[in-house]
Amino acid sequence: MNKISFPIVKKEVIQSYIVTTAYYNFNVYEKRVLYRIIEMTQDLLEGKKLTQKYRLDRQLIDLWEVQLPIQALLQENDTNYNRVKQALRRLSRKFIQYEDEKVWREFPLIGYPEIEKNSGMVKFKIHEDVYNALLDFSKGYKKYEIMTAFGFNSVYAMRFYELFSKQKTPLIFSIADLKKMFGVERKYKLVNDFIRKVVEAAKKELDKHSPYTFTYKPLKTGRKITSIKFYPYVIRENAVAEFIQIQDEADKRKYGATFLIEKQALAYLREHYNFSNPELNNNIGLFEQANREIPDLLYFLSEIKAKASRANNPKGYVINALRRKMNIRPKPKKEVVKEAENKAKESAIKRLKAIGLPIDE
Repeated sequence: MNKISFPIVKKEVIQSYIVTTAYYNFNVYEKRVLYRIIEMTQDLLEGKKLTQKYRLDRQLIDLWEVQLPIQALLQENDTNYNRVKQALRRLSRKFIQYEDEKVWREFPLIGYPEIEKNSGMVKFKIHEDVYNALLDFSKGYKKYEIMTAFGFNSVYAMRFYELFSKQKTPLIFSIADLKKMFGVERKYKLVNDFIRKVVEAAKKELDKHSPYTFTYKPLKTGRKITSIKFYPYVIRENAVAEFIQIQDEADKRKYGATFLIEKQALAYLREHYNFSNPELNNNIGLFEQANREIPDLLYFLSEIKAKASRANNPKGYVINALRRKMNIRPKPKKEVVKEAENKAKESAIKRLKAIGLPIDE
């Protein structure tokens, strides 16, 4: 993940769903221009005062002027201004399309780009239509953390991050709509190539760097893949700056489910089934076996989500579904009772030893 050289405050921005699902083909630098515009329009909407280097001023009735440092659009230690210049030139010639059941619209994102070489400042104009579209939440909105969005290496990861940030329910997109959304209708003739180079590539980067990611299932019409169903989930470990380094068997026992279950599946159990850490550790043997024996545990958990949510005890449904999947028969009642008695006895012995009383074992 790239580091951005300018100081950027870690904060969430709200993006119109119109922009999130609009049809356009931008590269990473062009997306960063869009992110900066979104951030500045939102600051203005919230009544925040922009710093001297960052300006968003109305010039005419239907035009706004944007000013920001050129370095704000570059990676750390990157001084190649030509990349920004090329991005601005391309953006001034590109159009964003939006279409729903009532209207089709197309508009250029920026116009009249300018770089003041001595000051290192960028200026350009945006039309009132762009400004209004960025703040039009009538079709819904997405909320995401802008520092995370800025750092992705792939524009596809950026767009999937916007789609799945805080998303809790599955989403279905046709292959045709996804290609339009990303502006690659002519680029990938084979659906499998599109899935591998766009969907899978974005997922790998999100799995590595983003708290929000997805698993997916291709859907067919006849024998042809025509759409994809996406199942969002949270990777909590990616939301923190430091990671626990587990080095030995003692640590494995200490951290229990956190170590023994694939982190995406673990996050899914917590986020979508509300398993607590004690509940996970109480069933650690089952989850560890499932992690070994079920080829795609995360997909299996997402696949049974609908039925589990309708059950009286969703967590119990998950545990029984895992047992059925692995052909594990429930233990006889006598054996369960005996195990409980042995655990109770062991616990009592530990307590007596702790206070120094004699024990007749």
